[in-house]
Amino acid sequence: MATQHLTIKELTEAAGGQVTPRMVRHYHQLGLLPLPQRSTANYRLYTQQDVQRLRRIVALKQQGFQLSHIGQLLETDAETDANQTLMIQLQRQYQTVMQQMARLRQTATALEGLLGRDRHCLTTQAEALAQLKRLEADAQSGCGELEQLWLSLDAETATHPETFQESLQRLLPDLSHYSEITVHLLHHLVLACGDVSLVNFVRLSDGAIAAARDALKSGCAIVTDVAMVAAALDRTRLAHLNCSVETLIANPHVTAVDEAEQAFWDDALVQERLAQIPVGSVLAIGYAPSVLLAACQLIEQRQIQPALVIGMPIGFSHAPAAKRQLMRLPTPYITIEGTIGGGLLAAVALNALIETLLEKPDCHCYLTRL
Repeated sequence: MATQHLTIKELTEAAGGQVTPRMVRHYHQLGLLPLPQRSTANYRLYTQQDVQRLRRIVALKQQGFQLSHIGQLLETDAETDANQTLMIQLQRQYQTVMQQMARLRQTATALEGLLGRDRHCLTTQAEALAQLKRLEADAQSGCGELEQLWLSLDAETATHPETFQESLQRLLPDLSHYSEITVHLLHHLVLACGDVSLVNFVRLSDGAIAAARDALKSGCAIVTDVAMVAAALDRTRLAHLNCSVETLIANPHVTAVDEAEQAFWDDALVQERLAQIPVGSVLAIGYAPSVLLAACQLIEQRQIQPALVIGMPIGFSHAPAAKRQLMRLPTPYITIEGTIGGGLLAAVALNALIETLLEKPDCHCYLTRL
């Protein structure tokens, strides 16, 4: 059976990923794609092997690999060697990305130090512009000349307390499309971790705020994964709402994420407690990703029916997967995409909801899409 050949246009269409004939020719020049056969009319003729190779190039490029790294990966033929080489390249790529993030974080910190200053600390506009110009020069030369400039500005910080809300107004992205109660929640999460970029990763389902307020008004049970999350909750306000607090992993000696994760797997009683949480409860998970994974499975099987899930466990594989699974469920949720999370953030989220419920019981802004 003769091999079916493809033209360069058919090759790019089969590969997808917005590949163009010009890109294919460039990959030929770099040696990423082997030179094809030619027809009698001198047209390039490609095979399905070329399609698969081109798709792999596109996939690796979309993951951020440099073309030189892609060439090294494509040179490996043996499957076991390919997997090992891929893992090494992924580690290198990860370290490169982390270094880039660290440099960007340093730049962001410098900008926060300027833009986040309240009116008592902020100097004249001319000096602020000079700071920005010096920041650019410092980033290029690496001389650290900004240090002397910060000294004069930092001297003002000892004269008065910081006004956090004023600083947040300059640093946060536009939140006008969120309700007042949601903005209050986001502010508290940012202040709890000191990272303004967290706002970009917080995810709330459409009915999360309404579900939380209804459940808290009814005196629902609050169920946490570990005692440290429960300890950070506002017990005074919860008592006012007649809300009880229960803990799945009640062992007070479990104080680390890995301990909480292992405790859930080792103790069948903990898993039974999860399967028996009261209907309409608020489930706040800030440590063990397996607790959230199990909770999602129980919700999907309709064995438990929480009113709200605050899913913010920590982890590098299970936690992101558990959060993605949570966001696919119809149950109202509040979560933070990726690996970011923690018991403090889970407790802060719930405390912020409790605070706005008691201080603004008649507010209905969260029911309107802005």
